[in-house]
Amino acid sequence: MLILKPIAHETIWGGEKLKPYAQTDAKRVGHLYGLFDDVSGSCNEIANGALKGQSFHTFFEENKGKYGLSQFSHFPLVICLVEAQEALSVQVHPDDECARRLESVQWGKNESWYFLEAPASGSIYCGCTAENVSEVRKLLREDRIDLVTARLPIHRGDYVFIPAGTLHSMSAGSLVYEIEENSEFTYRFFDFNRKDAEGNTRELHIEKALQALKPENRPSARRYEADQERVGASREIRERMYATRLLSGLPAYRNVSETLEVLTILDPSADFIEEGVRIRMGTTLVLLPGEEVPLYGKKTMMARPSAL
Repeated sequence: MLILKPIAHETIWGGEKLKPYAQTDAKRVGHLYGLFDDVSGSCNEIANGALKGQSFHTFFEENKGKYGLSQFSHFPLVICLVEAQEALSVQVHPDDECARRLESVQWGKNESWYFLEAPASGSIYCGCTAENVSEVRKLLREDRIDLVTARLPIHRGDYVFIPAGTLHSMSAGSLVYEIEENSEFTYRFFDFNRKDAEGNTRELHIEKALQALKPENRPSARRYEADQERVGASREIRERMYATRLLSGLPAYRNVSETLEVLTILDPSADFIEEGVRIRMGTTLVLLPGEEVPLYGKKTMMARPSAL
């Protein structure tokens, strides 16, 4: 088992709820990365065992063939907790074809959100009200982003899959477990005219966003259903590159798959020691096949990567 040190990422829209779970001087933590193997070189450090102090990327590069993940240069998933004290930008991610055409990279990005706390408004921006890209372009020229974005009602415990090409934004008040395919490209349509500490607005990417946009994408919210054969575990929800399973009330969990499984603690009451490392909300554990870890009944999300 590998215990990873979380990485705090300060953002213009983040808040303070995630600060207690990371060693950081950041004032506004937007992301608490449980597993982040970035192509630019940033990656979580292993906090336990014989590999203590080593980058998780080094472990992955040396062992990925054992777990059926040889096709990936970096771990294919990004896993984090997200606090949106303010709404995120209205944005879109490219699909594979668009990512190859615009960025010369292999993968686009699909992602999923599991809501630990619902947004204050009770909804998120998710989907497009326009029938085609030409209509979106016209409304953007008229500064009518409000007529472009659809609203999706959200409750605590909802799960939303956001396929590439979907217009979306996480609304203020949301606290979310997020799992993404490991692609770095996000195209912003609109950022609520915010300015940073130096008075600068963030870059928008209108033309690329319009090329990536799929107006027909209108995701819906769903719930994790109980697995009748595994008490304390939900049925898996399977997407293109990953499967997730919500665990609640389990004393322990064993990886019975043939690949790596990634467990992220979601319970704010969690506080226990494993292999000399303090485990709290946001801590991420990587289980090798056959390994077991105590969970003491704390709510946890399991994510398992899959090759294409």
